[in-house]
Amino acid sequence: PVVLQRYAQYLHKHRVQADGKLRSSDNWQRGMPRDTYIKSAWRHFMDVWLHHRGFPADEDLQEALCALMFNAQGYLYELLKDQHDIGENTLDLL
Repeated sequence: PVVLQRYAQYLHKHRVQADGKLRSSDNWQRGMPRDTYIKSAWRHFMDVWLHHRGFPADEDLQEALCALMFNAQGYLYELLKDQHDIGENTLDLL
């Protein structure tokens, strides 16, 4: 439960947009291109790896791990959407 709690904190933190407004909590269902997820995952993985090896990194280790979780889940979501030919309201369909 502590991992899910920390991940929820990460998600909430990143709901805040540049203009200060909050994104909708189900905004993630819009998805992103897979290339966006993979490029982001790679950047965050590099930070995790740097931390693991004792080097300085661009972001906090917990933030990087949560970002990896987000990108892995988002990529998987895009695969499942394609596989099931479904749109944004998928929670009832999977």
